[in-house]
Amino acid sequence: FQLIFVKSGWVRVAYEGQGEPLLLEAGDCVTQPPEIRHRVLEASPGLEVVEIGCPAEHMTCIDHDLDLPNDAFRPDRDFAGQRFLRHQAAEASWTPWRFPGIEARDIGIGAATGGLAGAQVLRFNGRDAMPRHSHEAEFVFTFVLEGGATLTVEGQGSHTLSAGYSYVVPDGMTFGLTGCSGDLELLEVALPAEYRAIG
Repeated sequence: FQLIFVKSGWVRVAYEGQGEPLLLEAGDCVTQPPEIRHRVLEASPGLEVVEIGCPAEHMTCIDHDLDLPNDAFRPDRDFAGQRFLRHQAAEASWTPWRFPGIEARDIGIGAATGGLAGAQVLRFNGRDAMPRHSHEAEFVFTFVLEGGATLTVEGQGSHTLSAGYSYVVPDGMTFGLTGCSGDLELLEVALPAEYRAIG
């Protein structure tokens, strides 16, 4: 599993079987399924991305025989049980999340990976807290895209968060957010896509 989320700037990338090069801007995201060939063509100054890969170490190979972009167009191709996915923030819709007052923009990774992983952007719309709870996921990674808050974790104290900070809370450990700024936005990536939150 590999996810690339554009935090700031833009990048133009070509992917095997996906047609013309894609322009990815802040808030956009792609999954790079196993063995898909890809090529970065151009990037803006100050480009920043959040990349999540599982396993953390994986082999990367250069394919000297394949030119990208190419004429092949196979958007539904299966790569070891996963499909390529491009998420465009400008076209996304927001829906209520598990806690009242918090909305989510589902990136679509659950469907593209057959439930292996999921990702969503959360916005708080003026809500100043996320209730204390725990989860039963294998892995939940949270990255602060905008704004700030205070994270309190069972047995670990409180931690001030601002844009660019990230955290991982193990399963079964209680945590919550307080002092959430009105512009708080979080990127949450979880394995598996569907997991149970408790509390």
